[in-house]
Amino acid sequence: MASTYRHLAADQRFLMPALAVSLVIGGLYSFFAAAPGVLMNALGLSAIQLGLYFASTVLIVFAASFLAPRLARRRGERASSMLGLIIALAGSLAMFGFAGSPSFTTFTIAIALYLFGMGLINPLGTAIALHPFGRQAGSASSLLGFLQMSCAAIGSSFASALPFSPPASLAVVLTTASVLAIAAFLPVFLRRSRMEPSGFAGVPESTGG
Repeated sequence: MASTYRHLAADQRFLMPALAVSLVIGGLYSFFAAAPGVLMNALGLSAIQLGLYFASTVLIVFAASFLAPRLARRRGERASSMLGLIIALAGSLAMFGFAGSPSFTTFTIAIALYLFGMGLINPLGTAIALHPFGRQAGSASSLLGFLQMSCAAIGSSFASALPFSPPASLAVVLTTASVLAIAAFLPVFLRRSRMEPSGFAGVPESTGG
């Protein structure tokens, strides 16, 4: 078992997309850790309203996950995953812009962008990471889960420990996670696949033999 995990962790086909997904998932848990400080302390939501707010975010992730396979069929898994990461980064940067004086609307727009991007990269990046390892699917899935929870623990800890306001701390964590995720996924995106389109943002392409 240890040998299997070691080989998976050393294989770039698994490690890079798995890291990209895990970093963005870590940002999601950082949002859960920091949101009460923003929505309750700064914006005045009650505990029940906070719970309803969290529940409503599921709809954003669901919509993105519903769109992801359809987008992948048209643009390819890699291009669609990179699009998700870019959308997540846009949401992170938007949160930076509003961190000084957040409002309910601006915070919601920023986090909705991040969650929508996460909803795209999560299923597609997971498929990319696990696809080459059919014989070790259980081990690969377990290692991916470990990476996701590790990034979640690190991101949540930083969101709580940084010496900034809750909106600024969350913006720092989300932006850092998004940038690192893009850096991890970039070699995957640039690697051409013979099995799927490799274009992006509507650029025509051929699928190869």
